[in-house]
Amino acid sequence: MSTPPPIPKGFPDDEGADDFVRMFRQALAPAERESLAYTPPLVVLDVGDGGAEYDARVRRVVDALERASRNDQDRQTVPHALVTASKDSDLLSGTAARGLFFGLPRNMTPDRLPGFWPLSDSVSYIRALGQGATAPGSHTLRDHAYEQLRLNRRQRHEGGPQVFLWAFGGGDAPPVGGLRGWLLGSLWHGITRTLPCRHWELRKTRRLMRPGRLARRRRQGWLGEALGMAEGSETVFEVMDEVADRQLPRLALPEDHARHQESLFALEKLLTRALLEDLADPPVGHRRPRRRRRTARPLLLVPIPRDGTPGAAAVERFLRAFHEERGHTASRPGPLVVAVGRPSPRLLTALGDPTAIGFGQAGRLLQQSQPPTGPALVKLRDEPFERDGIVVRHCLPRMFRIGGRTVATTAVTGVSLFSILLGVGAWKIIDGPDVSYECVGGTRTVAEDAGARVTVHATEWYQAARDRIDKQNARVMASYAQRRTVRTVVAFVSDPPADEDAIRYDGLIPELRGIALWQQDLNADASNDPSLVPLLVDVRTTGESFANAEAEAEKLVGEVRGEAKQPAYKRVVGVLGFAQSRESTQAALRVLDRAGIPVIGTTATADEMQDAARTSYWPFTPSNSTEAAIEASFASRENIVTRHGSETQCTPARHAIVIESSADLYSRSLAGKFIDDFPGTEAVFDYNQKGQYGDGPPAAGQTSSAYTLTRQICKALGEQPDSVVYWSARAKDFSAFVNAMHRAGTCTDHDITILGGNELTNVAQTGVFANKDWLRLYYSAHRLPSTDKRASKKTEQFVTEYIDLVEETAKGTDPWRQDGHSAVSYDAFHVLSQAVINAYQADPSVSRTNVLQALQYGITFDGATGYVSYGPAVNAPPVDKTLVLLRQVADQPEAVVACGAYQQGKDYRYQKQGVPCDAAG
Repeated sequence: MSTPPPIPKGFPDDEGADDFVRMFRQALAPAERESLAYTPPLVVLDVGDGGAEYDARVRRVVDALERASRNDQDRQTVPHALVTASKDSDLLSGTAARGLFFGLPRNMTPDRLPGFWPLSDSVSYIRALGQGATAPGSHTLRDHAYEQLRLNRRQRHEGGPQVFLWAFGGGDAPPVGGLRGWLLGSLWHGITRTLPCRHWELRKTRRLMRPGRLARRRRQGWLGEALGMAEGSETVFEVMDEVADRQLPRLALPEDHARHQESLFALEKLLTRALLEDLADPPVGHRRPRRRRRTARPLLLVPIPRDGTPGAAAVERFLRAFHEERGHTASRPGPLVVAVGRPSPRLLTALGDPTAIGFGQAGRLLQQSQPPTGPALVKLRDEPFERDGIVVRHCLPRMFRIGGRTVATTAVTGVSLFSILLGVGAWKIIDGPDVSYECVGGTRTVAEDAGARVTVHATEWYQAARDRIDKQNARVMASYAQRRTVRTVVAFVSDPPADEDAIRYDGLIPELRGIALWQQDLNADASNDPSLVPLLVDVRTTGESFANAEAEAEKLVGEVRGEAKQPAYKRVVGVLGFAQSRESTQAALRVLDRAGIPVIGTTATADEMQDAARTSYWPFTPSNSTEAAIEASFASRENIVTRHGSETQCTPARHAIVIESSADLYSRSLAGKFIDDFPGTEAVFDYNQKGQYGDGPPAAGQTSSAYTLTRQICKALGEQPDSVVYWSARAKDFSAFVNAMHRAGTCTDHDITILGGNELTNVAQTGVFANKDWLRLYYSAHRLPSTDKRASKKTEQFVTEYIDLVEETAKGTDPWRQDGHSAVSYDAFHVLSQAVINAYQADPSVSRTNVLQALQYGITFDGATGYVSYGPAVNAPPVDKTLVLLRQVADQPEAVVACGAYQQGKDYRYQKQGVPCDAAG
């Protein structure tokens, strides 16, 4: 009898598997703890149909990955759970939570999941009720959840005073009879059960239902948001009783009924959200050395049963819930979830129909710093399962051993340090406080030392920029005549300026100059290097404020479909645009994305632009979420608001007066994210000169009149003098407001601090505010001024080249020497041209598919805006892209904050710099 061949083992050795396994281990146990703050994507490993060997394939992959979480003694080194289902009605969020508590690594205390357990126990109680049952009542749910906590307090690691009381009898009264025993029993029961239970309920309600001052950072109060309930007086168990009211009639239906399945999905989503909210990265101990520390990321391995078998519906339900709810908890790192098996078409549709990628790209996605935009789907081939695979080595995360001696030493040291500080504090009280009120960027306003208002020659300067591009296009065609490979890039821009004032609110001229400069540099290099691809630039206008962007995009798509009949040089390999985040440009991105046309963004920053195009759009500038977080921290931590009664001293802002245009995509996006991140209080005013407003909740004031807004702002400043005015509306509206404020003069006897987004860069540098001696203006930009000592050599070289271009093509004083629009378009064109060059080296046909693939592999260079490094993530800006905050003084901007990689070769990660990053006083 012949011996059967051994069953292959190890992780399937498919193409790129080495890279994936290495990145997988690093995602679980990174060398630097800060990397645990990154959010990994959901990974789906499709093992194929497999026939009779399907289950063996799934088990082989799961076993290989599970090996990474154990050491040679088969002890866990990484908290992980195997999430499996035995029947379709299982809720696997509970399976995942329970799995993270068994066989835990040494020296690693688990997450307590303080929000998950009360909800999970309530859901279990609701599901256990019989057919025809009604809602059990909030007290019943509370008592049940509290009893489960009491019975499982060791596993759940709950703290609080009730643990101390449980030690004295666990809630049972002392054995005393008679009236005395009844009184003592009542008192004992009240002290050990009733009061702790109510106190526990209040703590859970405060955590889950009551947003506090730091709620947006700590994600308190999320339960009401998830259930679509306004903040009120309900306790968490009253809310769960309402859930029971809604779901019990549906749960009473047969399991195969659609409404029954919807109810299970609603409960799974609720529990999954609770689990993700609780799986935050625990803080380092600081003064509490025994506090838990996370040195490894939790791992959830989810085998996918064959479609139609028991448990398959439960697994699909959990993966759908995780995919949907992770978007609401994007600020949290969360666990690494890896699903293994053949996903059904139904599941893939629910996950957004992800495009299959290779192991190498999936591994790189595990290391990206940007939040994931969708699952990472990898399809394994059949051949690697026929032979032995590679070994997944054990993860050995760094451990912390803190014994009693360390605790005692720390306590003694702390007491000594406290005594020293107490003495110093007493000396300070006698000697006088040493509090700095120095204003960030100095005390000057925009009017001090200002020159005259800069005259802008709109039509002449615009035509000069277009002429320079036409000149470079002619040079490209000369290369084509010499049988060089030439391709076309389309630049979508707004309509040319109608007059001098219009161009002050639009960065079109500097943007065209940046495009011309990079085309000039590319042509110069291509004349000596046959491996480069000269590019024609087809500038297409899209109406005022990009109103016709969608129609122009559809027109381009139609042309692309018939390009086979066109000369090779007319083949479009990519698009540059768009400079503004609007509904029209968002719609245009969707059109281009469906056609698979690569798009490199310029100064459009709304996160919603990235949502519109998930496969072909690469934004260049940091998103609004990044910018708003930096600006909110800057406003609340740095001395930028003048102290009441002083023009030379400043304090951080305790209140924000937010001006937004709710009908404008960019404005409402930036304002909403700033409000989420600003720790103080805020009042929101909806201002749009065209009288267009969105559908959101009403603001504190809503007006189209600059004069009315002035009165509202002056009143708000009178009530809250320590306020910063945060401006997210458009630049034209800003100029109207500033002029109205200056004319009224009702509250300009005291300096007013305004902090705005990059929309203000163009107008601020044209000298229009030269006489506003009450205005202290800060705003964001995308490169450092060349005069700043932190600026890179590349930035300085670009500015020199820019000045030469202006002097050659334009007359008069150029106000945009330090504006970032030109540098952004210069670097964005560099990104696209490099992707084209890489695609050309892979295939001389330079297909758009290869250009997209080149972008996915990553583009890195030192640019005019700072260090540019696209990671392997589709649909994300460059990693740690430079963002600066400028202070406008006269007609010159000065950088007061620099964030991200503005120089090559140094560690400029946002997490390393902190926020507000590298501040200059």
